[in-house]
Amino acid sequence: MVFYLVGLGLGDEQDITIRGQRAIESCGTVFLEAYTSVLGVDQEKLEAFYGKPIIIADRNMVESEAEKIYEPAKDGNVALLVVGDPVCATTHTDIIIRAKEFGCKVQVIHNASVMGAVGSCGLQLYNFGQTVSIPFFEENWRPTSFYPKIKYNRDGGMHTLCLLDIKVKEPDFEQLMKGKTAFLPPRYMSVNNCCEQLIEAESKHGENCYDPKTTLCVGLARLGQDSQQIVSGTMKELLSVDFGAPLHSFIICGECHDLEHEMVKEFLLQDSKYVLDGVASLTTQEKNNP
Repeated sequence: MVFYLVGLGLGDEQDITIRGQRAIESCGTVFLEAYTSVLGVDQEKLEAFYGKPIIIADRNMVESEAEKIYEPAKDGNVALLVVGDPVCATTHTDIIIRAKEFGCKVQVIHNASVMGAVGSCGLQLYNFGQTVSIPFFEENWRPTSFYPKIKYNRDGGMHTLCLLDIKVKEPDFEQLMKGKTAFLPPRYMSVNNCCEQLIEAESKHGENCYDPKTTLCVGLARLGQDSQQIVSGTMKELLSVDFGAPLHSFIICGECHDLEHEMVKEFLLQDSKYVLDGVASLTTQEKNNP
């Protein structure tokens, strides 16, 4: 008996691999992890395409009742469907560890993820530093633990991928105080919201990690879907761009190679006032060292 973690990719129900689909066909129980990300299609389309009923694994199940997902694999094959790739979030790594400790045979079936798809903007993946998460700021909770990591990357000339917060099935505490179980509407951080918070973080720390008026950045929306959108410019400029429906992600550029720069310019806002920190030009090096 096998506990499968199956990557679904980024687009729709048809992005699954042949190996992933065959694994699902062999399973008596199929879960869809709906906490760390969302797919561009609804549950009904997935069920129709895969030919299996799907159980939604929400935040509570994933965080507090994960054993309900992997323990049935002691008696039959079970699949946990994950948007993107199964090993790109610590949530899934924790489930893998716990499933193995329980005695399950675990197989991971990979697929495309945002970690690779960000290369669509032309920035080379090997020039990225630490990935950071940008949480929603609240009235009395405005964490900026991402700032030192961005600075570390920028000091080394590396790009920074920012993964933007998702709030799904958050408890409504006002209703809970009235004895009612209720949840707040889903919230997905936009590129615009991310820029606002990054600008606030720079104002708070003041270490010149980036300049909201001149540092080149890239906003990305719905990577891997037909409606994919990529726009480059400064944080101040991207504040007013309509990136549409979720999910969004964001890149703060470090030093750009000539080829990276040429590609990123394809997505550049007209009359952008960006200034490159430095251009790691292989062409220039070759000219100086024939």
